Amino acid sequence: MKKDIDMNSDVFLEELSKTQKFTNKVRERFSFDANENEELNLSIEEGLTRNKLIYGKRFCPCFIIIGKTKEEQKTKENRVCPCKPALEKEIPEEGKCHCGIYCSKNKKESK
Repeated sequence: MKKDIDMNSDVFLEELSKTQKFTNKVRERFSFDANENEELNLSIEEGLTRNKLIYGKRFCPCFIIIGKTKEEQKTKENRVCPCKPALEKEIPEEGKCHCGIYCSKNKKESK
């Protein structure tokens, strides 16, 4: 499924604002830091926003979404932000999630 998204549209910018509030709440809830690379953070937030507009969920933009329908997507190992692998393995062991948008307090680094 491919859908063109105008990243300058009011719809996209409004959803981007919601995504940025969402990522800030995730950081606050789990005591994460943002990556020091603000450009990377914005890129991931834009990808999350795009996926939210296309699929209805903030699927991780670093992975291909498997499944054409919502039912198929639920049965696959698609990563919805914040994803289980990031929370349970990547951040505790590596200090950051695969995308790099969430970092542990003791390991902020740019990607």
